[in-house]
Amino acid sequence: MPLISHFYGILIYIYKEIGGQHNVPHFHAKYAEFEAVFDLDGNIVTGELPTNKSKLVEVWCSLHREELNAAWRAWNESNETVKIEGLR
Repeated sequence: MPLISHFYGILIYIYKEIGGQHNVPHFHAKYAEFEAVFDLDGNIVTGELPTNKSKLVEVWCSLHREELNAAWRAWNESNETVKIEGLR
């Protein structure tokens, strides 16, 4: 599960789930002991983050939506890891 971005203590991972449970393109955001799965539109699919951290992930996702879609395709089609800039 490659790390594609990080900011404000939040780690963003993308990986394949062969026969996975989420059934939509998604990424995982981890902060401390919390973890949430977001779709590529920035909506939480499952899990949870503290509200302020979840809002940061939503903003990051909206700013980098095209890059996130490209990263998802690259990883799922050719195992290529694409890094995406975090929030500043």
